[in-house]
Amino acid sequence: MNQSKLALVEIHTAVFLFGLSGMLGQMITLSPLVIVCGRTLFASFALLILLKISKTTIRIHSVRDLTMLVVIGVILAIHWFCFFQSIKVSSVAIGLITFSTFPLFVTFMEPYFFKERLTVSNIIIAVSVFLGIFLVIPSFDLNNRTTLGVVWGVASGFTFAVLSLLNRRYVNSYQSTIIAFYQNTVAALVLLPMVLITDIEPQVVDYILLPFLGIFCTAAAHTLFIKSLRIIKAQLASLISCLEPVYGILLALVLLGEYPTIRTWLGGVIILGTISMATFRRS
Repeated sequence: MNQSKLALVEIHTAVFLFGLSGMLGQMITLSPLVIVCGRTLFASFALLILLKISKTTIRIHSVRDLTMLVVIGVILAIHWFCFFQSIKVSSVAIGLITFSTFPLFVTFMEPYFFKERLTVSNIIIAVSVFLGIFLVIPSFDLNNRTTLGVVWGVASGFTFAVLSLLNRRYVNSYQSTIIAFYQNTVAALVLLPMVLITDIEPQVVDYILLPFLGIFCTAAAHTLFIKSLRIIKAQLASLISCLEPVYGILLALVLLGEYPTIRTWLGGVIILGTISMATFRRS
C-alpha cells in the first residue's frame, strides 16, 4: 500500500473512531461527568506511553504556555461534558449533529481573535446553519429532551470552537500529541475530585467501553489523524472530518436502533452540507 492510500486509511479510521465515541457514550451506563473523567484519564496514560516510546520531551517552555494549557484542558473537560450530556438526554444523532455547528462559531469568533474580516458569505452560512438547528429542535421547551439535547450539543460545539481558537493562538510551538497529553491530563485532574465524591455503580460493560473510549477513540484516533496530515491536504482532511456525525449516526442506527426523525435528518443535512461547502471554500 502506497503512502497516499495508507494516509487515507488512517484518516478515515480516525474519523470513524471519533464518530464511534458518541455511540459508546450512549452505551456506557455512567454519568457524563464520570465518562469524561475516565476518557481523559485513559487517553492521558496512552499518550504518555506514546510520547515515552517516541522519546519526545514533554517539557513546557514557559509559565504562560503552561497556564494556557491548563485553561484549554478545563475547556476540553467542559466541551466533552456538554457533548455526552447532549447524547444522554437525547440521542447520538442530536449530539453529533449539533456539535457539528462548531465551525459556525469559529467563523464568527475568528475576526475577534485574529483580526480577520467577517464576509457576507459567512453570514449566509450562519443563517443556513441556524435554519438546520431550528429544524432539529422539535419545540422551544427545555422540558423536551430533544430540545435539551440540542442546547447541550450547541454548547459542546461552542466550547470546541473556543478550544480550537485558543490552540491556534497560544500553543503553536508544540507537537499536537504533547498538547493533547496536557489537555487530557488537566481535564482528568479537574474532574477527578468531583468523581471521587460521586456515587458510582459501574456495570461490566463500562469496564470495557470506557478504556476503549479513552485509548482508541481519543489517543489513537488523535494520533492517526495527525499522522495522516503529513500526506493528506487540509481541504480533503476537513471534508473527511465532516463524516464523523455520519459514521456515528449510522452506528447508532445499526447497533442501538436509534432512528432519527425526518426533521432531524433534514436539519442534519442542512447543517452538515453547509459546513462541508464552507470548509471546501475556505481550504
